[in-house]
Amino acid sequence: MAAAVSLWPRTEPLLLGALPVPPPARLGPHYLRKMAAYTRARAAEGCYPRLSWPRWRYIACDKLQLGRDLAWLYFERFHGLLPPPDPPRRLQRAEAEAACGNGEELERERGKLAVDTLRFLLFLYLQQLNKASLRTSLIGEEWPSPRARAAGLPGRAAGQSKNWNDQDHLAFVLTHLPDMLELLLEPEQLSASSHATHNSLVSYEAVCALSFLIEGTVNNSRTIHPLHELALWQPCHGQNGYSESSKTFSFPKLENWLRSCLIINPFGMTACLRSGKKLAWAQQVEGTTRRAKIACNTRVVPEVSPMVIMSQVYKQTLAKSSDTLVGAHVRIHRCKESFIYLLSPLCSVTIEKCQNSTFVLGPVEASVHVHSCDNVKVITVCYCLSLSSTTGCTFHILTPTQPLILAGNQAVSFAPFHTHYPMLEDHMAQVGLATVPNYWDSPMLLCKEGSDASVFRLLSPLDFYTFVIPFEMEGDTTETPGGLPHAYQKALNQREQKVQIWQKMVKKACLTKDQRKQLQMLVESKFQEWLIQTGNRQQLDSLIPPAVGAKQAAG
Repeated sequence: MAAAVSLWPRTEPLLLGALPVPPPARLGPHYLRKMAAYTRARAAEGCYPRLSWPRWRYIACDKLQLGRDLAWLYFERFHGLLPPPDPPRRLQRAEAEAACGNGEELERERGKLAVDTLRFLLFLYLQQLNKASLRTSLIGEEWPSPRARAAGLPGRAAGQSKNWNDQDHLAFVLTHLPDMLELLLEPEQLSASSHATHNSLVSYEAVCALSFLIEGTVNNSRTIHPLHELALWQPCHGQNGYSESSKTFSFPKLENWLRSCLIINPFGMTACLRSGKKLAWAQQVEGTTRRAKIACNTRVVPEVSPMVIMSQVYKQTLAKSSDTLVGAHVRIHRCKESFIYLLSPLCSVTIEKCQNSTFVLGPVEASVHVHSCDNVKVITVCYCLSLSSTTGCTFHILTPTQPLILAGNQAVSFAPFHTHYPMLEDHMAQVGLATVPNYWDSPMLLCKEGSDASVFRLLSPLDFYTFVIPFEMEGDTTETPGGLPHAYQKALNQREQKVQIWQKMVKKACLTKDQRKQLQMLVESKFQEWLIQTGNRQQLDSLIPPAVGAKQAAG
């Protein structure tokens, strides 16, 4: 019996690489085919087989009519996806960028960067994942998908984004496979209309590039191989049309072989929901009838990042610092009136349809995306942040990239990162995040829906307070990494001075024992009122552990 090859779309390019916004029209297939031909024709100018930042900037700005900031966004986002992760190199890059004194020096520093041309073309094509379709706009997103229901997945009504949906990943690859293969062909293999013919041949280098998007295994084993290794496997040559003499594949045979082998990612979110390990992190609060749904696919194979899915955490304080979270893709969905602490180095975090909640995250290596949330506070160090359809949300962040404001946001507030926990700096080093550069106060609006002032503001120093993480852990970090901007530190110092002045006044007042008792009762009463008004009373109540001590448990 012949061995069976199974292939599937890799999670990271679609989850992290495809921006959750419709792409510019100039990044459509027609223009990308033109770009593919242009880069090959100018190989000697730094366009192929590796594309330098200056050449991409020229193509994006002068040929595709994209803005320079958007051109850099795509280039940087792709560069951040490249395996293997290299935290020391990322830290070196951050240090070099922070040392640049002006825009000209920054451009020279970025000019040292180059990416694989063919893989970058595929990355740009992946932006079509969130392209708005006429059919979708007519039907409406509120109808659950029968395909999703059959698989036991929440439909569109549950806020399922395409970036997190394995079935959408598979459907996208199957639908657009011919276009993506044609992007990778050498010009002489294309017809006059820039399409493949029956005789077109696909180079081995092109299949290597496609490994950016597709991986697989043999006989359902737990050893994952990149596509190009499986395509070279001798038993597959008859099906995918590989010729050892020319080191090329027949275009129609390769396409048919890929279609016949492609399946839903067996280690993705679908598997996590169906058979993932159920986790019980949250202490149930008295009077709460809803129980949080938390699942993890665990580390089924070393090559796959774990996935953690949390849903319907309601009026709870949930805290975790654990190996389960290290390097995980986390999806937090439909949580209300809760405080969630995930104090480990994470890979990515998506927060969807949450309300009146606070999320304190360990350093996030890739991206944090917040969608359809109301009145949530996110506190994190992250490589990049994006938000869409949010109202009244506040982001205390430290990030080396500009926060991306997509469509549908109102009353967004940005503020400096303002907390710490003992392992924070160690965790930042693990994912390659430094304290500089820090663009927390320089968001980029990708969807213009009015003036910048109507969409976001920087939190006033007068409204700024530090945040204390109420758990004990081992570690050396004792203050906010990088400190606070001068205006915010000054506001804190002035507030502290007022407290000291008030304490001196009380001391000099020479109050009697009964007067001191009366004053203490009044202060405690006002403090309790403040706790209730701000929602902090609920957090303090839910922090009471079942056993003595509030020590943070790992496991």
